[in-house]
Amino acid sequence: MARRHHYKDRSKQVELDITTFLNLMVVLIPFLLVTAVFSRITIQELNLPSQAAGGEKPDKPVITIEVIIRTDKVQLSDGKKVIATFAGKETEKEMEKGVMEKVMEYDIKGLSKHLLEIKGKHEEKLDATILVEPDIEYAQVIRVMDAVKVAEVKQPDSEEVSKVVLFPQLSLGDAP
Repeated sequence: MARRHHYKDRSKQVELDITTFLNLMVVLIPFLLVTAVFSRITIQELNLPSQAAGGEKPDKPVITIEVIIRTDKVQLSDGKKVIATFAGKETEKEMEKGVMEKVMEYDIKGLSKHLLEIKGKHEEKLDATILVEPDIEYAQVIRVMDAVKVAEVKQPDSEEVSKVVLFPQLSLGDAP
């Protein structure tokens, strides 16, 4: 018996069927576009603390505003010395499933009031530095950052609360 070898004819082009892939894309793309509306990311813009540049000296003395977040308090500094301390108190909050957890509550209103006084004296100042000790909760850092950026001021004539921009340009670093 003779053996026959079957060779494929290599001259024929095989057509690529991408119909199922296109059907998948037709369904997937609108789904991704619709769900993208619901996922929203808030970005906190920060700067790294910079060293003072040598050379020219400004006409006015430059004030430095440093907010130092410690485990038990928040300190306000002018870069050389602490000018105010806002004590924190430990409170218990109920977390999910009835579990109680100790949480540090800082005096954010006192900090905001003091920063508002500084802003009144130095209206042109836009930047501040926040220095954070290790093991500080992220939520606490964000609360302090919000207080440094904007203060809520109650109008004396009415019950309205207005927001005053304090120091929107924040730098973040490690506490000494």
